[in-house]
Amino acid sequence: MSGIAGTGCDVIVPFNERKPLEEIERSIRKTYKKHIWSKFVRAIKDYNLVEEGDKVAVAISGGKDSMLMAKLFQELKRHGQVNFELEFIAMDPGYHPQIKELLIDNCNYLNIPIHIFESGIFDVVDKIAKDYPCYMCARMRRGSLYNKAKELGCNKLALGHHYNDVIETTLLNVLYGGNFKTMMPKLRATNFEGIELIRPMYYIEEAYIKRFTQNSGIWPLNCACMVAAEKIGNKRYEIKDMIEELKKNFKDVEKSIFKAAQNVSMDSILGWEKGGNKYSFLDFYDDEEIKVSVEDVEE
Repeated sequence: MSGIAGTGCDVIVPFNERKPLEEIERSIRKTYKKHIWSKFVRAIKDYNLVEEGDKVAVAISGGKDSMLMAKLFQELKRHGQVNFELEFIAMDPGYHPQIKELLIDNCNYLNIPIHIFESGIFDVVDKIAKDYPCYMCARMRRGSLYNKAKELGCNKLALGHHYNDVIETTLLNVLYGGNFKTMMPKLRATNFEGIELIRPMYYIEEAYIKRFTQNSGIWPLNCACMVAAEKIGNKRYEIKDMIEELKKNFKDVEKSIFKAAQNVSMDSILGWEKGGNKYSFLDFYDDEEIKVSVEDVEE
């Protein structure tokens, strides 16, 4: 890893020189067809993420995930069978000038026409949430992106969360939040009517995103935040390390965690929440239709 002086940010150092744009674009559907392109298309089809007539705002942070997502959407637009529109938006929360310059240079090289807008979020968060900035920063970032998407007439906002983000979020909620929640492939915005959040990289593993980035010779931002790393420990990295340890004895542990959110048995859950209302298994304990044997539950 190599840093940019005075920014508090790291960038991924690629193993190779920056490849020609045509070669980078071709590799998405050729070299990385199985592990990136096909999984991108499958997630879109499985969860109906992009539909006829959509106008999608693709949020670009400058990191490896969002840069790849932008190129994937361009390839989908070029080769797909669905008629939709794209807008590429990049929020400047208060980047160091060199960081912003790197973001613009990457987007120009990759032929990604971005709308850059300033939000000043870093300054605001540092004033009102100095001790625990991440939660507030994330909420403000999301709101700012929703606003820009709506301003541009978009009905969907695409974020670059990937397969490993889903797994790590599930474990973070179980181990630190005391609840079972996962990262959903799409959500309707509660405070921004008519906007839906989508995560089309839902099936793509981070290892292949890194491989694509390094082989393409792209220098993405690895961290845009200048305060969080200094003020609080990052629990997500602890979860990453934990998963790597588990994989030593159980190579498919990631698949199992991912599938757990697809195979929840409501007959074997103590409690759950739906539509803001909380329920206990006792509320339905005497319901003849959902009774199960102890053997079914505990086998």
